[in-house]
Amino acid sequence: MGTSSTAPDAIIIGGGHNGLTCAFYLARAGLKVRVLEARGVVGGAAVTQEFHPGFRNSVASYTVSLLQPRVIADMALVQRGYRVIERPVSNFLPLLDGDHLILGGGLERTQAEFARFSRADAEALPAYYAMLDRVADVLRDLALRPPPNIGSGLAGLVEALSTGRLLSRRSREVQRDMLDLFTKSAREFLGGWFESDPVQAAFGFDAVVGNYASPDTPGSAYVLLHHVFGEVNGNKGSWGHVLGGMGSITRMMAEASLEQGVEISLNAPVEQVLVEGGRAVGVRLASGEELRSPRIIANVGPKLLYTKLVAPDALPEDFARRMRCYVTGSGSFRMNVALDRLPDFSALRGDGEHLRAGIVIAPSLDYMDRAFTDAKAHGWSRAPIVEMLIPSIVDDSLAPAGHHVASLFCQQFDPALDWTPEQEAAAADTIIATVEAHAPGFRASILGKQVLSPKGLERTFGLIGGDIFHGRMSLDQLWAARPVLGHADYRGPLKGLYMCGSGTHPGGGVTGAPGHNAARVVLSDRRWRRG
Repeated sequence: MGTSSTAPDAIIIGGGHNGLTCAFYLARAGLKVRVLEARGVVGGAAVTQEFHPGFRNSVASYTVSLLQPRVIADMALVQRGYRVIERPVSNFLPLLDGDHLILGGGLERTQAEFARFSRADAEALPAYYAMLDRVADVLRDLALRPPPNIGSGLAGLVEALSTGRLLSRRSREVQRDMLDLFTKSAREFLGGWFESDPVQAAFGFDAVVGNYASPDTPGSAYVLLHHVFGEVNGNKGSWGHVLGGMGSITRMMAEASLEQGVEISLNAPVEQVLVEGGRAVGVRLASGEELRSPRIIANVGPKLLYTKLVAPDALPEDFARRMRCYVTGSGSFRMNVALDRLPDFSALRGDGEHLRAGIVIAPSLDYMDRAFTDAKAHGWSRAPIVEMLIPSIVDDSLAPAGHHVASLFCQQFDPALDWTPEQEAAAADTIIATVEAHAPGFRASILGKQVLSPKGLERTFGLIGGDIFHGRMSLDQLWAARPVLGHADYRGPLKGLYMCGSGTHPGGGVTGAPGHNAARVVLSDRRWRRG
């Protein structure tokens, strides 16, 4: 997407959304930036591609909420065609007894739905929403701020004091809620608010999305919170479908970056980060070509960067050991299916707004726990957690008339398995059977499918262990400890080496925040060196 003969001021490894965001801000500030993308298409895991003749879909990342409004505005994405169709209701959960639960569509409607299962849960809902929104506001405030870097001297102390003042202004009640969400299991946390299994499941699902864990795992409540701090069209906590699929976002980001002079090289996989005298000075491509730059910025996961791209003897011993122990593997299995008709769910027949929601097959926290323990014992759950979205209902660019595409995002699948083609086929069949049990005829409606096991996600997108978040979102790998305490400020242990991906604060999802924040840090270092 452009050529240049002079050395760039910055090289970015990986053309995903955070890499493009970082490139945009650096180029806008006057730096000469080159992005190196291993695949033949820009966008990383946020891409839209044809997977069956005539059928297109978001291949990996598949729904939007967390993309930062500032990034949307600065990159002029709306002017470029960015448009998100919100879900009319959030989630539709078919239940095992033939009933169903619909979450969303307004407070009063959701309360009426909850009252069918528990009047006490309906009455608790307004206070729960208010609590969640207050704590999510803290995350929103912190998302575009580099975390304090513990042990980095005066600058880290100043940032820590600034963040401390921000948090101290929150009420004691909010601070207690934050502590609960960061440390408790989803079951323990939700059990303090709600009593019915379907209601707990409706909220508990967010705690296992991209999280290879049980809802009984301490800290799983945080993952629930992480999925509600975004917004769509100004509506906090909402999710939706971006027209054209997730690849339209990264296409527009690439367009914005190119306008600022960024050079984007496709089919340019990086094989090694070159280190001289304790400083990153360039990269070597798989082709053997070497490129030099005073700034190397990695939009790949920390595990990939520090265990595969940087020579082990170039890293401090303690840091290298901690990177070997850095936990990845989200237990996620992605399928895209081409359908000749809409699925028909026994719990709520026919077309309707429930098919425009997230269709969640996970009727209780016990079901979610069994899915995890089953995967630990057998490699994958024999009754997996499945979320289905059918974006072609609102976006006719994805499938031929009268036909549809569905995204199936599934948990729990052991990221440590080899995932042979036979295992992938068997797991995909289990997923289809799980949907079929709730929507008879689903199997027969499938015209084609795309299967991405955890190993498939790793092979295709460089996500170690298939980890959609570039690393587990647990207390020991969050905020000032993401990815490692002492390197949470987007600076690696080698001078000239930075990180801008989801393995840094504020973590996973299509947010643009790590790319934005990393660019701030790079530009700050540039000003400091010039001064």
